[in-house]
Amino acid sequence: MEMLGGLDYSQPSDAVVVRKALEQRDTDYQAVVEIFVGRKSCQILLMKQDYGARFRRQMDQDIINIEPPHPYQKIIVALMASHKAHHADVSQHIAKCDAMRLYESGVGKSGRIDEAVVLEILSKRSIPQLKLMFSCYKHIYGHDYTKLLKKENSGEFEDAFRSVIKCMCSPAKYYAKRLHSRKIKGSESSDGGASAALVMASRAAGVDLDEIVRILRKKYGLELREAINL
Repeated sequence: MEMLGGLDYSQPSDAVVVRKALEQRDTDYQAVVEIFVGRKSCQILLMKQDYGARFRRQMDQDIINIEPPHPYQKIIVALMASHKAHHADVSQHIAKCDAMRLYESGVGKSGRIDEAVVLEILSKRSIPQLKLMFSCYKHIYGHDYTKLLKKENSGEFEDAFRSVIKCMCSPAKYYAKRLHSRKIKGSESSDGGASAALVMASRAAGVDLDEIVRILRKKYGLELREAINL
């Protein structure tokens, strides 16, 4: 149990969170992304073992077999491969090369990017390596890569990838925005359990809760208790 807004909340296992996200009528892809972005590879391995023991199913196959296919699904499958294949060390040289490949994949495409290039990079690089790549991109080209994905002709894949990047590189801002969005959508329900679980998920990912609180106050005029409907 952990105290949140004066009340006790327990963080469910990642395996349970993923299964619940996959079972929803509208798959909660962001909940799955948050786990694959916010956990170490050893934790992902343990989660998959827990998933198999609890539900007698293979997590990888459950994600791959989601119908209809979705851009988030492609990205999550790539991140799954990343956790299996990447090396622990990060490389500045690889980060710069990948950053340039990303730039070239989007030049002259009016907001669309080359999905194959993006998915290849995501599947072969660790989360720390990807963070370094996006940092190198900004250093080389003078703007965040997400700016390239905001063009008016961008599609669902670009929108999904932008959200994943924000979760990866600006987690406090990402979770604050998610809480604000849940607050607006939750006007039809007084249940703050989902938002409280989101805050606990951010803690599990190592995000500074105080930073989330500061962003909620400054950008959205919300206190944490308001955001989770306490």
